[in-house]
Amino acid sequence: MPPRLTVVGSVNLDLVAGVEHLPRAGETVSGVAFERVPGGKGANQAVAAARLGAEVVFHGAVGVDGFAAEALAGLREAGVEIHVERVGQTGVALILVDRSGENQIVVVPGANAAVESARAGGNVLCQLEIPLETVEAEASAAAFFCLNAAPARGLPPDLLERVDLLVVNRYELEALEHEPRGLVALTLGAEGAVLLEGGEEVARAAPPAVEAVDGTAAGDAFTACLVVSLLERRPREEALRRACAAGALAASRFGAQPSLPTAAEIDAILAR
Repeated sequence: MPPRLTVVGSVNLDLVAGVEHLPRAGETVSGVAFERVPGGKGANQAVAAARLGAEVVFHGAVGVDGFAAEALAGLREAGVEIHVERVGQTGVALILVDRSGENQIVVVPGANAAVESARAGGNVLCQLEIPLETVEAEASAAAFFCLNAAPARGLPPDLLERVDLLVVNRYELEALEHEPRGLVALTLGAEGAVLLEGGEEVARAAPPAVEAVDGTAAGDAFTACLVVSLLERRPREEALRRACAAGALAASRFGAQPSLPTAAEIDAILAR
């Protein structure tokens, strides 16, 4: 039986411009490409989990505008079961990507600020692009709760106590005002990632070598793959290694959801 996962989170339409270099303050640069791509951390992670073989339900919100259908297209194509409220304007991310794969992102939340809790229960994955009270409600109802604590912010200690798996980068970990008690996956960019439990390292993995193209959804691919792998009851070391491979594959491709790998692609790159 494939694992079942509910993702409660954000959905955006990404407006992506490719540039030779990222602009400095006050600098205007010319773009070499422009695309409109479905995105949002919640939707990205839902699509990634579905491509990895999980049965995925997504709860979120989009606007009553022309961007909504485009923003939801990737979820539909991946076979995700979609439950969305329609209010205001669809969330938008303005993304600049340079030729080395580095990016700058500005997110305008729009309808994501109105996402309400589904109190889904079961296995639940959330991020911090939706209201914190929604995240807290999901955590209290879930049997297994994973939080990708991005964007970086402080979190109340009672929420951290309910988190079974916390996924953070260095900056997101530093933003926490309280010590997480559960399993923590700390991503280290090109160095890979470590799993911590009680502050002690229990696993470490490095990503396979790839040519970086666009790092926009690499963290979302990592998070979804780690969750799905653990729900598949893979050993922690193997789960972390697969998650690093998923992030690397996503970084080697342009766009958010179009870059997310399948389980077969992860198997292939790890077999090299």
